[in-house]
Amino acid sequence: MALTKIVIVGGGFAGLNLAKKLEDKPGYEITLVDQNNYHFFPPLLYQVSTAFIEASNISYPFRRMFQSKTHFNFHMGKLKQIHPHRNSIETDKAELSYDFLVLAMGTETNYFGMDNVKRAALPMKSIDDALELRNHVLLRLEEAAGSEDPSERERLGNIVIAGGGPTGVEIAGMLAEMGGNIVKKDYPTAARKGLGKIYLVDALDRLLTPMSEKSQQEAAKVLQGLGVTIMLNTAVKDYVDQQVIFSNGESIPSATLIWTSGVIAREAPGLPADSTAKGRRIKVDEFNRLPGLYNVFAIGDVCIQEGDPKFPQGHPQLAQVAIQQGTLLAENLMQLTENKTMRPFRYKDKGSMAIIAKYKAVVDLPKGFFKGFFAWLVWLFIHIIPIAGFRNKLKLAFNWFWSFATNDPTLRLIIRPEKEQNH
Repeated sequence: MALTKIVIVGGGFAGLNLAKKLEDKPGYEITLVDQNNYHFFPPLLYQVSTAFIEASNISYPFRRMFQSKTHFNFHMGKLKQIHPHRNSIETDKAELSYDFLVLAMGTETNYFGMDNVKRAALPMKSIDDALELRNHVLLRLEEAAGSEDPSERERLGNIVIAGGGPTGVEIAGMLAEMGGNIVKKDYPTAARKGLGKIYLVDALDRLLTPMSEKSQQEAAKVLQGLGVTIMLNTAVKDYVDQQVIFSNGESIPSATLIWTSGVIAREAPGLPADSTAKGRRIKVDEFNRLPGLYNVFAIGDVCIQEGDPKFPQGHPQLAQVAIQQGTLLAENLMQLTENKTMRPFRYKDKGSMAIIAKYKAVVDLPKGFFKGFFAWLVWLFIHIIPIAGFRNKLKLAFNWFWSFATNDPTLRLIIRPEKEQNH
């Protein structure tokens, strides 16, 4: 009997959960397509970028993950074109045919058409981005330590973070901790002479917009206590000659602009023109299927589904949505191949959380809120569980607690300085 070919484009939370649910099911041949050869855990990227954990702690090779699976294939490549009429996709390496296609490419950084920002700002969407940011910050500290010019040290030391969502808040808190503890020990002369400040900027009137008011207030209070300058109702409009220019006409000299201000769905060339919505998200029905295409589905951040009664405007672009959609689609594809009825997707909101600083976090549950050290422990526990690989979990837990206990992680290595000269 011929195997049903399922091609999954994207190995993030959505695509990976779908692949893992189908990996041992008889009758299917799974091909996972990704431009990287590893899965990584985006919620912890900022800890890689601030030298608190190693990139290998939050990454795991796809081939290692599925190495004993007979009917699993990994294709390292970038999606170039979808050919729905001939049931195939084109990557930069080959053309792959499918019986069912699942698009799970996630999102990429949205610079809102600002070319200077795109050219010189530092995004936070990939392992490469995190390592680039780590090197960049360390190089600027080295330069500041060797400068006798106060205005030059201020420019080199100022860090502007655009975007007050969870990623912006988390990286602001971690950099503030780094400045308060590590910089004083590693760069004592620069610290005595005076360095710049950390600015967290958002166009809205509050931080952590999707979360509760209590979480928003706690985040602002903790960050301000760490010395972070919060600028609300303020948007970044340009970045010229290492000057961050704001919507109110003001500017700040800064050698480091970290961009966490928005995302846009990755492109899916070849789909019908009317299949995308705002933010380039792919429109899907309640089964995550593209209208008019019987065998093409989209899951996770790349899609927008308006069939869930509790989320009429579509689901938030969160890891839990992606995980749940990937898990259900696996069941539905099995139902579909057996000519049985599929089950519509209904998102079960389990709450949201954000870490702010050392021993400080906020957790919003459907029926409650808590903060502080216990919230921080819950955050750690929840984020270790989904990490791929048992050894990774143990290494991560040990490295984490050691780094936090000593305030002195040993990962401050500048390993790719040549690329940094462009910034």
